[in-house]
Amino acid sequence: MQKKLFITGIGTGVGKTICSAVLVQYFEADYWKPVQSGDLFYTDSMAVKDLTGEGAQFYPETYRLKLAASPHQSASAEGKLIKVSDFELPQTEKNLIVEGAGGLMVPLSDDELMIDLMEKLNIPVVLVVREYLGCINHSLLSIMALKEKGLQLEYLVLNGHFPHDTERVICAYLNTETKVIRIPDMEKPTKENIENITKQLKNL
Repeated sequence: MQKKLFITGIGTGVGKTICSAVLVQYFEADYWKPVQSGDLFYTDSMAVKDLTGEGAQFYPETYRLKLAASPHQSASAEGKLIKVSDFELPQTEKNLIVEGAGGLMVPLSDDELMIDLMEKLNIPVVLVVREYLGCINHSLLSIMALKEKGLQLEYLVLNGHFPHDTERVICAYLNTETKVIRIPDMEKPTKENIENITKQLKNL
């Protein structure tokens, strides 16, 4: 059965791209980044390709924006207006990993958020969490927002080390069908490290 997953996070910089690379390799999936906001010289698509090799198909972004900022601001700087209706899932017979920008409530425009795009695409969600002061609050708010929209949280990714008390509280708010993936800290993300982590994952 074909697997399609939307990778989001509890905020910016929690490791969505690294986790996307792991899941692209694990599921032997293609990859799509709907919106690239900034870093056009080295996009998330380029980073995932470097970390996973040549096996995947990398679909072009619907929006490539120069300013490294929230997509609504980056688009406004170029005189563009992002509309959720502009996005369509790439057609592929393989599994597909879709990586969002920032967290659920990142604005695409003044009227639409990243979670609205997730609702439109209507595929299961992977929520990436990294440990920091405030991550419990951000995690539970994200889980609640997904439930409110009726979006399926298929995987929660604990990216890096977590104190037991933090992990316990976050996981207590998951539905029983949500699987937890643990990805260890990496000093430096490399293709070899991604391969090693992928080999450690089982039965996703």
